[in-house]
Amino acid sequence: MGCSTCSTSNSTVKGCRSNGGCGTGGCNKMNVFDWLSNMEFPSLNTFDIVEVKFKNGRKDFFRNTKDLSLTTGDPVVVDVTNGYHIGYISLQGELVRLQMQKKKVPNNDQIRAIYRVATDQDLEKLEKVRNREMPTMYRTREIIQKMGLSMKLSDVEYQADNNKATFYYSADSRVDFRELIKVLAGEFRIRIEMRQISLRQEAGRIGGIGSCGRELCCSTWLSDFKSVSTSAARYQNLSLNPSKLSGQCGRLKCCLNYELETYMNALKHIPEVNRPLKTRKGEAILQKTDIFKRTMWFSFAGESAWIPLSAQRVREVLELNAKGTFPDTLVEDHVAVKSDSVVLNNDLVNMDKKFQKKQNKNKRRKKRKKKG
Repeated sequence: MGCSTCSTSNSTVKGCRSNGGCGTGGCNKMNVFDWLSNMEFPSLNTFDIVEVKFKNGRKDFFRNTKDLSLTTGDPVVVDVTNGYHIGYISLQGELVRLQMQKKKVPNNDQIRAIYRVATDQDLEKLEKVRNREMPTMYRTREIIQKMGLSMKLSDVEYQADNNKATFYYSADSRVDFRELIKVLAGEFRIRIEMRQISLRQEAGRIGGIGSCGRELCCSTWLSDFKSVSTSAARYQNLSLNPSKLSGQCGRLKCCLNYELETYMNALKHIPEVNRPLKTRKGEAILQKTDIFKRTMWFSFAGESAWIPLSAQRVREVLELNAKGTFPDTLVEDHVAVKSDSVVLNNDLVNMDKKFQKKQNKNKRRKKRKKKG
């Protein structure tokens, strides 16, 4: 689903040049790919329910009661409460059945029907209706500010028949907007529906670029928001800095859960150190842990040098301390790290020698040219 400025001219795509910030919310919003679109099924009775996509990636299921010949991306006129709306086919076939099972949507009479494929007149009317959304949102924000309501309006979606408008807002607590609905209905002469969304859903509707440099997951593919706790950051040895762990929604980043299971499996091989390691030299305190390399850094009190130890060595020292035995030192693995640094320095020295040889050759050539 693209906006009208994304049409083609002389077999070349114009593009809206908005760099991922499409004003209509149609570009890169919950895009899907039908992997079974080119497969022929042995049965002629295909699944009669299709998935339809609306503004800002909102999707719903509708029944193809008239056996219309539909293709992914076709605009269709669908039945909604007290009117009709226009959306775009995003998925059809057996994948829709799987999506309904995943989202626990029952296949019953509550699923509304598709009227027809949208005509050019329907699309022109839809574009005129959408032109009202931005002025309506700005005006509504002014009204909310005057009324002193503690709510944040993030989006407005008009129905294609111009009979209803849905206002999406977020709030920290319950808001009494009964008086607001009366004012909006009297000013815009339209049926009003207020729908509260979470801060994560709000970020998904607005969109943006994350700290990773890519578009937000919630605005491109993520639809199920799972709870994220600070323990996920602790298990991954991340700094508990709210500015780095929070996303654009102000909540903990959803991506903290992506690699959590991998970290949990890796932590099974890391011993749990709840107290300093005791040696004859003194007590060594844990400073840092590299989970995947299974390396733990310790330091003695009053010393700035960190000593790397393998997880196996730490486990051995803990067992010795449990028996009341103190090893002489913890520098067993320090020698290996030191030898690695020597090899690295040797490589740098060899590179310096190569560059010096090239510089000497260039100086000799310049001297020969001057003499000649």
